[in-house]
Formats: sequence, C-alpha cells, structure tokens
Amino acid sequence: MLQNKLSYAFPIEASDFTKAGDAAGKIKKILKLAGLPATVIRRVAIIAYEAEMNIVIHSVGGSLSLDLTSTRVEMASQDNGPGIPDIDLALQEGYSTASDEVRALGFGAGMGLPNIRRNADHFCIQSEVGVGTNLEVWIDIGVS
Repeated sequence: MLQNKLSYAFPIEASDFTKAGDAAGKIKKILKLAGLPATVIRRVAIIAYEAEMNIVIHSVGGSLSLDLTSTRVEMASQDNGPGIPDIDLALQEGYSTASDEVRALGFGAGMGLPNIRRNADHFCIQSEVGVGTNLEVWIDIGVS
C-alpha cells in the first residue's frame, strides 16, 4: 500500500477535442500501476473523463488534479469561467448547455455532473458565474 501521497496535475485546454480524454487516460494508467482494484479504477476513470470533458466543452480552460493516498483517490477540477448559474439544474440528468456544434461531435448529453456525483464517495461543487467552477471528489479505496 502507498506510504505517501502521490500528486499529479493535468492542464486542460478549452475546446481541444483532439486531446480530450488524455488526462483521464493517464489517470487510469497511474491507478493501474498503483495496483488499485478494477472497480475503483473504473469509477475514477468515469469521473476523470467527465470532469475533463466539462472543462473542454464549457470553460475557457482549467486543470484536473489527482492525489492518491493509501485510503482514497482524490480528484479536483478547476476551470476559468463561465461558471454554472444553477448547480441544481446542472446536476439533473439530461440537462446541458452544450452548443449545437459540441452536440454534433457527440458530446454534451447532460450526463457529466450526474455521472461524477454517482461514482464519487464524496462530491463537492462550487461555481461562480463569470469566475469558474471548482469540483472536488474522492473515492475510498476498497469501496466499490
């Protein structure tokens, strides 16, 4: 088991669909190398991908971070604007503010935040319109 905390940070560019999902893929590889259970890796991979795509689709750029301890996987995403005016609405399955162009690419179905919340053991989101959104989640290791 891990004795120390391992930390990683991944910058995410807005509207860069060619690199979208790269950070989530790297996170998945890190967790596999650390020997985490497949059920934990799957949940983390879903969260990381959805958080990364939200930054790509909805923000003007941001970052995704990973902290791995002996007891849990912690992730945070931070972006710069535009912020979420109604978090409760954004947490409803199927609600999306994605543009028609993004939807034409196959994204923006309105499942990002609901999928993140469903797969996390801890979920906290804060957002300010015109400033940005901060998301913190964790998954307990050994809990599937």
